[in-house]
Amino acid sequence: MLRFASACAVAVALSVAAPAQAADAQLKSAVAGAQRAPEHKARDAARNPEATLTFWGVKPKQIVIELSPGSGYWTEILAPYAKATGGTYYATGADLANPQISEGAKAARANFEKKYADTAKFGEVKVIGFGPVSGPLGAPGSADMVITARNLHNWAPNAAFLDKVLKDVHAVLKPGGVLAVEEHRSDPKPSAPKWSTGYMSQAEVIAMVEKAGFKLAAKSEVNANPKDTKDHPFGVWTLPPSRWTTAGGRGSDPNFDRTKYDAIGESDRMTLKFVKVG
Repeated sequence: MLRFASACAVAVALSVAAPAQAADAQLKSAVAGAQRAPEHKARDAARNPEATLTFWGVKPKQIVIELSPGSGYWTEILAPYAKATGGTYYATGADLANPQISEGAKAARANFEKKYADTAKFGEVKVIGFGPVSGPLGAPGSADMVITARNLHNWAPNAAFLDKVLKDVHAVLKPGGVLAVEEHRSDPKPSAPKWSTGYMSQAEVIAMVEKAGFKLAAKSEVNANPKDTKDHPFGVWTLPPSRWTTAGGRGSDPNFDRTKYDAIGESDRMTLKFVKVG
């Protein structure tokens, strides 16, 4: 009887483990997939997509919202992964309901939607309006995870907007849902006034997010870069992928020597996992 019970326990353990192993394979497949742009794949050594998403706890059948997805680095992984695993991927875009929205913002949203319109390739990429007067990110308590990658330094100078973003994220997440954060890290240096260099201290990011009703669950060094000296002439944007050679990225200075900045690579970044309290 004991041997039989032990065998049953092993069988149950294997049956429980199998979905997780399959999910890992699907994540690997999404990361390696041909649907990803070559310029995005070229950044994988710096952005560590599989390890980062695993740390954040991305799983099958989740509802995942990505804030300000930019060129779609994570979109090209998360949308096909959601399609393959029965999940749903949302990205935020310009808030078309805002009468003050610029034509440039409208065009950027339209271009993003067009870029990821091929459902056979990417699955359905749903876009949510996002901005200073936008409505909820979704039904209250409906999302499993919200991801923000390298955005907080842009939002923090406008305290009212940052408060709104974090409030909206807290509202849309399920209790225990995850807010996944990747951000340029200033440590051991303090942040510049108004975060003008693009770097933020890890302690202040944790304080900002926890003030909004989240609890830090884990920290990872997966995206650390000890080569980053954080003293670049044009802030973090001196480094790849922005590679500025002039203030504000206005134009290009052919005499600017990029050698040491390209050797550093992408920035040193904090990778944090918060959970919604309550």
